[in-house]
Amino acid sequence: MTPRTPSRYDDRRRTFPALEPLTGEEFASSWWGNAWVEALEDTALDRARLTRGRAYASRGHVDAITVMPGRVMAYVHGTRPRPYRTEIRLRTLTDDDWDEFLAVAAARPDHIAALLDKDVPHALAAVADLLPTPGDLIPDCSCPDDGYPCKHAAALCYQTARLLDQDPFVLFLMRGRGEREILADLSHRNATRSAAERTSAATAAPVPTVLAREALAPRSLPALPPPFPVPSHPGRPPAYPHTPGAPDPLALDLLATEAAARAHTLLTTGADPTAELTQWQDAVRLAAAHPGSGLTASTRALYRDLASATDHTPTDLARAVAAWRQGGREALAVLEEPWDPPAGPFDRARPALIAADFPHFRPWRNHLSTRSLQLRFGRDGLWYGYESDPDREDWWPRGTPDADPVGALTALLGR
Repeated sequence: MTPRTPSRYDDRRRTFPALEPLTGEEFASSWWGNAWVEALEDTALDRARLTRGRAYASRGHVDAITVMPGRVMAYVHGTRPRPYRTEIRLRTLTDDDWDEFLAVAAARPDHIAALLDKDVPHALAAVADLLPTPGDLIPDCSCPDDGYPCKHAAALCYQTARLLDQDPFVLFLMRGRGEREILADLSHRNATRSAAERTSAATAAPVPTVLAREALAPRSLPALPPPFPVPSHPGRPPAYPHTPGAPDPLALDLLATEAAARAHTLLTTGADPTAELTQWQDAVRLAAAHPGSGLTASTRALYRDLASATDHTPTDLARAVAAWRQGGREALAVLEEPWDPPAGPFDRARPALIAADFPHFRPWRNHLSTRSLQLRFGRDGLWYGYESDPDREDWWPRGTPDADPVGALTALLGR
C-alpha cells in the first residue's frame, strides 16, 4: 500500500460562503450531485419535511457550509430568530479504500484528466463506494423536530448537492481526503510508473554504429584521433533559480533539456527527431517527455501553455500524449485521422475476433468498437487499442499496438 504523503498545507476543512437563492427547480445537474440528492430522498421518512427543506434551501436559509472528513455542518434559519446548528455525517473511506481508488485513477490518463477537469467518471466512483447510499447520510440538528431528516437537515443536504455539482473534490473531502493530498498521491504514483517505463526503455538494444576508422580506412589521409566517447544519455541542465524579472525557470529548463536531447540524437543517429513534426505534434512530443500527466504544478503549467499555443484544451493534449506514448507519430495519426482502409487486413479482422469469442465489434471506417472497447487500424498496418466508459464515446489510447487484432485486444484486456 502506498504511504500517505503528508501535506504542509491542510485543506481537510473547507468553508463555503452561503449560496445564492436558487432560481431553478434542480439542485444538481451532475450525475454525482443527483446521486447525493437521491440518497437523501431515499433515506427520508417524511416527504413533507423534504418539501419544506427544499423550500428553505431554495430561499437561501442555509448559511456558510463547512466540510470536513465525515461531516458537513451549517447554521440553518427556521421560524425562530436564532438559526439551528445542523450536521450531516457519513462514513469516511479506509486507507485501503483510498489506495484502491488512487491506484485505479492513476492507471488511466483519462481518469486523471477528468478529475483535473472537475469531473468524476462513473467507473472511478464505483471503485470505493464514494457516493452515498440510502442510510449512509446521518442527519443531526439542534431543533426540537425529531423528523428523519428534519427540514433543516434536508435543506443542508440540498445545498450540499449544489457544492458537489461545482467541485467533486468536496465529496472526496467528505470521504476523508483533501484535494492537495489526492493530487500529490496521484502525482507520486504517476511519476513512479513513468520512471519504470523509462528504465524499461533504457534496456533496449543500442543503435548500431560504425567506427570512424572503419569508414575512413580506404582513404590515404592520416588516421584521425579517436573521438570522444558518446555519453549514454543526454545531460541534465543546471537548476535555474526563480528571480524576479528573469525568464521562467521551467521554460529555461525545458529549452535546455530539449536542446541536449536533440543534440544527443543527432550525435548518435545523424537525424533530427523533430525536423518533420508539425507544431501540434511537437507540442505533444514535448508534453509526453515530461512525466506527471499534468498533475504537478509544473506540468499543469506546461500542459496549459502548450494547449493554449496550439488552440487545444489540456484534455485534448492529455489524450494526444497518451497516444504518443502508445506509438509516437503513427499512434497520434490513428487518434486524429479516421480513414477508409482498402480491402485486406481490416476485412479479415472481424472474422478473426469472432473466432476468438469477441463477436460484438461493429465497424466504422478504420474502427471496430463495442460499448467500451475499440480497435483502430493504422496506416502502418498495426491495430491500436482504445478504451472508454460504457456508451460514453470518450475514447482513450491504451495497450500496445499489434499487427494482429486479437493480440492487440488481448493486450488491452490484460492490462
